[in-house]
Amino acid sequence: MTNQAAVGILLFMGLTSLVQPALLSKINERQVLRTLRARGPQSRAEVARHSGISAPTASKAVESLLRAGLLEEGDADGDLRGRPARKLRLASETVQVLGLVIEAGHCRAVAAGLDGQLHESRETHFSTPETYESLLDIACSHAARLMHRPLITTLGMAISMPGLIDYRQGRGILSPNVPLTNQRSPGHDLTERLGIPVILIQESHALCLAERHYGAAKNMNDFAMLDVSTGIGLGVMSGGRLLTGHVGLAGEIGHITVEMDGRLCGCGNQGCLETVASDSTLAAMLSDRLQRKLSVTEVLALLENGELTADEELGQITRYLAVGLAAVINLFNPSTLFVHSRLFSADKALLTTLIAETGRRALPPSFAGCRIVQARGSKRQGAIAAIIDHLTESVVPVVMTDALSGHSTALRPRSLLSR
Repeated sequence: MTNQAAVGILLFMGLTSLVQPALLSKINERQVLRTLRARGPQSRAEVARHSGISAPTASKAVESLLRAGLLEEGDADGDLRGRPARKLRLASETVQVLGLVIEAGHCRAVAAGLDGQLHESRETHFSTPETYESLLDIACSHAARLMHRPLITTLGMAISMPGLIDYRQGRGILSPNVPLTNQRSPGHDLTERLGIPVILIQESHALCLAERHYGAAKNMNDFAMLDVSTGIGLGVMSGGRLLTGHVGLAGEIGHITVEMDGRLCGCGNQGCLETVASDSTLAAMLSDRLQRKLSVTEVLALLENGELTADEELGQITRYLAVGLAAVINLFNPSTLFVHSRLFSADKALLTTLIAETGRRALPPSFAGCRIVQARGSKRQGAIAAIIDHLTESVVPVVMTDALSGHSTALRPRSLLSR
């Protein structure tokens, strides 16, 4: 965004005062961060060219970001004909961010630089506890361990969490699969304990961010993500922004009734889509058949080793899942629909079968314009992407003062979650 465009938007919003120079400087810094995040390491000249701001202005923004520790300048990288230009990159050697993934059964915490590269040597996991206070205690302990690194500053953390999340209040509302988070605000509570910014993101939205920044959805502004793991969740990216609805509850397609008198769902209803078409559904169906409790991981191992077959169960799940995919295609008309599921490892032909079944149920024009693709991103990557988004988009100050009246107006930093 150019400076002139930024001024025009602010005036359109009714802020008729002079724009503070500090605000324009921060907008330029944000544009530099966006450019480096989208394109990777760049020389100063490349940053100016790709960000659309003048070389002197870009240089000033770069120096400010270097002082703030958000950027690092790497080794020279050029040809032999002239002096090689040093490359700017998002900081990864002196700062880090954390991601926490909360799921039914287990949780994972991971560290990464602002470049988004996960440090697998700095990843921890633990079983999901039975109480909220225990969750806070254990998560805080694991996060503190990751933060305890000499000369490394931790800038913040994002929590990927299942269920309904009220983004305005930063609070979990209803999680059928992790009910201990209901009416709780782990972001706020861990912020107080750890002393760093901690934000919440719904797990389907986390998968959208993971795919957009690190997967097959790079440079895509319009796509959908169907998470078919413990339950079924939907994330929709429209015009480069996540579709969140009024307070963040949009996309709960997993709780659409598909069997009027079906199995009881964790939400309290019967016959929800996620009771008949998810990774957990396969484990439940085979547990019933074998008369012993099996996890998804155990089921997949048995199938991969040839110790078990599940053609009938997978066929039923595929038919119901196609109903969900067709609904997403008909409602949102995405260019690409990503499906996140471990079921594809159980049957290599499952995706092909699923696409064909979806084609029989979706509206032909909408289906013809949509690719159905297996997702590659993870919720860990999504949590990291979310906190990096939060930090890089929040460099713009949130208060602007009218130079004439002295009245201060709050400006909400724009992020992928903005409505």
